[in-house]
Amino acid sequence: MVDCNKVGKLIFDLRKEKNMTQKQLADRMKISDKTISKWERGFGCPDVSLLHELSEALDVNIEKILIGDLEPNNTDGGNMKKIKFYMCSHCGNVITGTGEAEVSCCGRKLAPLVPKPTDDAHKLKAENIENDFYITFQHEMKKEHYISFAAYVTYDKVLLMKLYPEQDGALRIPRLHGGKLYFGCSRDGLWVEKI
Repeated sequence: MVDCNKVGKLIFDLRKEKNMTQKQLADRMKISDKTISKWERGFGCPDVSLLHELSEALDVNIEKILIGDLEPNNTDGGNMKKIKFYMCSHCGNVITGTGEAEVSCCGRKLAPLVPKPTDDAHKLKAENIENDFYITFQHEMKKEHYISFAAYVTYDKVLLMKLYPEQDGALRIPRLHGGKLYFGCSRDGLWVEKI
């Protein structure tokens, strides 16, 4: 059940954060400022038909409006050891985060990929060439099944390379110390190897 008092307080806080008056928010949504006032005082909740527009006006997820709470991430987030990768199975978009996040793409929520140690089918060969790693792999690169991305992660950097079907099974990245190479397979998920 939606708590209109919590929803109203969140709308009030977000509106103030954006330096908007009730009238400005109401005008943007093409509704009455009395409606905004009613919501903020907890005397009602936004109609479902208005949630998308309210979400866009306040730059917040609809779900968070309905919960009436924006819990901040733990401040110790942002550690590269906690890096997460998200890959959209519909469009191939790759997203990373170093803390807790709610990620969606193509209208669908994405769960973080769980890295697995490389196996025989998902094995990379890294050679030192000048100041780079020259990385090759035998994985097929067809539209139905391919390596979608590779990311070299060190303690303070992420180098992300997007790969595409029909591309050669090779890439070159600057050699840094103490890194791990993550790579996402369009069918089999995320793999990791220390290089």
